[in-house]
Amino acid sequence: MEGQDEVSAREQHFHSQVRESTICFLLFAILYVVSYFIIKRYKRKSDEQEDEDAIVNRISLFLSTFTLAVSGGAVLLLPFSIISNEILLAFPQNYYIQWLNGSLIHDLWEFYLPYLYSCISLMGCLLLLLCTPVGLSRMFTVMGQLLVKPAILEDLDEQIYMITLEEEALQRRLHGLSSSVEYNVMELEQELENVKTLKTKLERRKKASVWERNLVYPAVMVLLLIETSISVLLVACNILCLLVDETAMPKGTRGPGIGSASLSTFGFVGAALEIILIFYLMVSSVVGFYSLRFFGNFTPKKDDTTMTKIIGNCVSILVLSSALPVMSRTLGITRFDLLGDFGRFNWLGNFYIVLSYNLLFAIVTTLCLIRKFTSAVREELFKALGLHKLHLSDTSRDSETTKPSANGHQKAL
Repeated sequence: MEGQDEVSAREQHFHSQVRESTICFLLFAILYVVSYFIIKRYKRKSDEQEDEDAIVNRISLFLSTFTLAVSGGAVLLLPFSIISNEILLAFPQNYYIQWLNGSLIHDLWEFYLPYLYSCISLMGCLLLLLCTPVGLSRMFTVMGQLLVKPAILEDLDEQIYMITLEEEALQRRLHGLSSSVEYNVMELEQELENVKTLKTKLERRKKASVWERNLVYPAVMVLLLIETSISVLLVACNILCLLVDETAMPKGTRGPGIGSASLSTFGFVGAALEIILIFYLMVSSVVGFYSLRFFGNFTPKKDDTTMTKIIGNCVSILVLSSALPVMSRTLGITRFDLLGDFGRFNWLGNFYIVLSYNLLFAIVTTLCLIRKFTSAVREELFKALGLHKLHLSDTSRDSETTKPSANGHQKAL
């Protein structure tokens, strides 16, 4: 009887290992396919020619796709673990979710970046500390460029008429140029392209519905403001918890097992909020990364990104995504304990490093937001005092007042 029980236990363990390995493989296969299509969308078409470098390009494409897939897995680790914990807590005896267990979650944490992460964790956390506050302030500008702003005190028909006249004038100048003329043909072509882009976006604003203009944009801005405020407030609360409770340390105590207890005070709603904030921080860190002047040239372009830039972008995203679970736990965005090699670092148990990280994040984020929302006032003050001639005004991309914005009109104070 004992022999049969032992055989049955071995068979059950074997089937569990096969099931978990299959699930891990399928998840990674999905991430790999998605990553492949993302890279193909940005990869320069001329690099696909059959020449002596074709094999090198294919190997580079494979490595870049693999790196981006691992990055996606690192980003999804913490949200998947949080939602799995809540599902197991809500449906502990459900037959259809028996495959979702603590063993699978631990295997996923060990499957992604088991040893590579130990080499880049600290660098990734420092890079996130630099990029995320910048990205949180830049998100308002980026969403403003993607959405249609309300047309308040603006005559779009007049703007379209004026931009059409400017387009026709540039076309006449461009067609009348000769080699002896001093005007730069390339500059005129670029200016004409910018004018056409601006005209297209003005026409899009005109065709937009009333709901899109007057409801979507304010709602998205308010949502971004709420998410940013909650993130800063959670970091501030985590700082207070670190000062009075040593269990707030990311490597302080081991939490309950998967499915044993909810990790959020508000249950499933709190877990959903944590997942939203984790994704929001990741997107903000990527936006902040490409907003930094040093990394501005790394920004990928559709069908016009070289393989070298693709490799650089994939490695950069890997560094950022691999540090996301540690940053989220260190800042107190979630109370989910870090599993696998993510939680085996001595610096996570250092009170002064963790407290300094939280303080720096809160201070830098607050300063970036203040700088963002007071840029127009500062520019007017500089102009009134005549200091704009000394180049003391804000020169960031999102505060330019003479260049047309991406949603189709010039920014006017």
